[in-house]
Amino acid sequence: MVNSIIKASLITTIYNESDSIGTFLDSIKLQLIKPSEIIIVDAGSKDGTQKTIKQFIKENKNLNIKLFIKRGNRSIGRNEGIKRARNEFIVVTDAGCILDKNWFKEITLPFKNSNVDVVAGFYNPLIKNVFQKSLATYTCVMKDELSKEFLPSSRSIAFKKLVWKKIGGYPENLDTCEDLVFASRLKKEGFKFFVTSKAIVYWPQRDNLIEAFSQFYNYALGDGKAHYFRRGTPFLFLRFLFLILLIVLSLRSSVFLYVLIILVILYLIWSISKNYKYVRNYLGFAYLPILQIISDIAVTIGTTVGFLNSFKDN
Repeated sequence: MVNSIIKASLITTIYNESDSIGTFLDSIKLQLIKPSEIIIVDAGSKDGTQKTIKQFIKENKNLNIKLFIKRGNRSIGRNEGIKRARNEFIVVTDAGCILDKNWFKEITLPFKNSNVDVVAGFYNPLIKNVFQKSLATYTCVMKDELSKEFLPSSRSIAFKKLVWKKIGGYPENLDTCEDLVFASRLKKEGFKFFVTSKAIVYWPQRDNLIEAFSQFYNYALGDGKAHYFRRGTPFLFLRFLFLILLIVLSLRSSVFLYVLIILVILYLIWSISKNYKYVRNYLGFAYLPILQIISDIAVTIGTTVGFLNSFKDN
């Protein structure tokens, strides 16, 4: 068994998770291979989260769960938990997720190879309807797009404590995008990554367009603040500037107005065609272009605001 060879500490952070913490804890309990210790860092929840955890600990003493209080963002909480961890191997997830029963087994298994420093686990969207299925195409990496260059989210990642220490831990100045910056730094330092689609956590998706816009915006805000620019971000800004130019020119010439209309139609077709294979429902013809539009707007604004704020913070 893996756990007889590899002792790993599971770290998670929480804040006001009373609606989901019970399900999360149950998914830890159901792991076929369990962590040797579980460290939960609470940022100061004001709902019933801590009460639920304490009751769970009382009823499941064999799981070796430790609860600590540390106010701050997720980076501060994760760093605190990792500092307190007794094991060389660290496994991290988010309390809002649900762990597949084989998750801990699969995310620690690659450490049998002593050359592996970081294990990039995977995450599947937890969906209830077509809207969430459509949204997942913008928030998640689809399994057929997974590659060796995949940067793991801290919903599903494992690493040696030594490599965490070498890069200075999670960036505590960031409230969002902190996990991608952390993973990027690990990659930049040349640590050996192992990507596995078998280490799965299930990630609930937002319920409506307002929540989706807020999610896109907050992620982009973190990207901008961290000066972390995703592959498509420069193209997005060029697209936005070209749109402004065409709008100005169309006010002077009907030719440019026709060009603008054609390009908008092509843009909407593109937004559907690239992701419809993951949705396969007629409602996707409405949701996908709407999500593309609000994503582009939210990311453009969020990245700009985050980038400008980064200089104020300095």
